[in-house]
Amino acid sequence: MHDVTLPFVDRAAAGKALARLLPAYRGRPGAIVLALPRGGVPVGYEVASELGVELDLMIVRKLGVPWYPELAMGAIASGGVRVLNDDVLRMHGVDAHALEAVERRESAELHRRERAYRGQRPMPQLAGRQVLLVDDGLATGATMLAAVRAVRQQAPAAIVVAVPVAPAEVLEELRHEVDEVVCPFTPEPFSAIGRWYLDFSQTSDAEVVALLQRAWRREAGEA
Repeated sequence: MHDVTLPFVDRAAAGKALARLLPAYRGRPGAIVLALPRGGVPVGYEVASELGVELDLMIVRKLGVPWYPELAMGAIASGGVRVLNDDVLRMHGVDAHALEAVERRESAELHRRERAYRGQRPMPQLAGRQVLLVDDGLATGATMLAAVRAVRQQAPAAIVVAVPVAPAEVLEELRHEVDEVVCPFTPEPFSAIGRWYLDFSQTSDAEVVALLQRAWRREAGEA
């Protein structure tokens, strides 16, 4: 028996539920879903499919505290964006050398994922478009904030953050950064994203590539 009611069977179910909260973007010219790999891709795939809009990626890497890697002290994103959480850095005594080592490692992984997932496909142009940033949930919000700032560099018409589950206080902080925040579930206490899914098994690189290829074939009229 679970001590909480788990609202989502898996990421695909969460994506379908999320899409129902985004009717204004259904078939909307210029709208695009940018999923945050890896876990955000199954969610974003369902959102894009249900809404009939383009799917692509915003690759972001969390900068975890070296001795507590699940805790984000910041994040980096495509385009050279870096966001740091000064409170976490100070609280855990992370010095510049330790931060640089983590950032160097995560930057290498970010570039590896760009090559593995995108191949030769160029990044989409976002200027003047409605961009829906989708992940499977938020904990600290650091990775999503990095994604938001990376997207903003391209002058979109609007930025929407859409996630199935997140702490209310994190969503409140993001509302100051974007045009709209959509999240159906804000449990208290929050604990961890995986607690709110029955199946939160890790999404593989192969699954990410398969979903992207399926979406891109559909967009090209080949499905």
